[in-house]
Amino acid sequence: MKFHPASQILACCLLVAAMQAMSVWPLLAVAGLIMLGAFVKSRHRFVRLLRSTRWIILSLLVIYAYSTPGQPLSDSLGMYGPSVDGLAAGLHQLTRLVAALAGLSILLSNLHRQQLIAGLYILLAPIQLLGLSPERLAVRIVLTLHYAEDAMSRAPNVLKDSLSSLFDRRVDIEAGTLIELPLCRFMINDALLITCAVLLLVVTLL
Repeated sequence: MKFHPASQILACCLLVAAMQAMSVWPLLAVAGLIMLGAFVKSRHRFVRLLRSTRWIILSLLVIYAYSTPGQPLSDSLGMYGPSVDGLAAGLHQLTRLVAALAGLSILLSNLHRQQLIAGLYILLAPIQLLGLSPERLAVRIVLTLHYAEDAMSRAPNVLKDSLSSLFDRRVDIEAGTLIELPLCRFMINDALLITCAVLLLVVTLL
């Protein structure tokens, strides 16, 4: 079953938003399904994202473990050791983060660059009312994902150079450059996908 690029991007964003409000067991169930899908659909991309963010993941766990008040994990360490509540909160946040990375890996595997731009262009179309260009913003977002993902598999100095280039005017579309976007139509399955994602978000917020 195929879905419109815009509906896939929107559903992914709604799912990530819904996970922020989920309690432990629903989050584990949803995150487990997303990670299973990532291993089936885009294992190598997902593993590369996890490997590249491992220090962020570890730092997040340490920060929560040592900054959240609660029962000490070890009586011998007392206030100088991690707390049980902090470890639980840290693992809760890590589950959200890893599930979001899994969803991103699936999305990037499903959509090539032109599809991503086309989907973002449709979702960003309302910003024209503010005098902004949805075309330029959509391209810049996709370039950001491209540079970041490409740099993740290379040296740290390459990552720095790639992120710096995102703010260089040269990454914008040059005059006369033509990008062909795929023409897709919204179908009933797109409406069902977005409806399910919205309902999941509403249920988690209630």
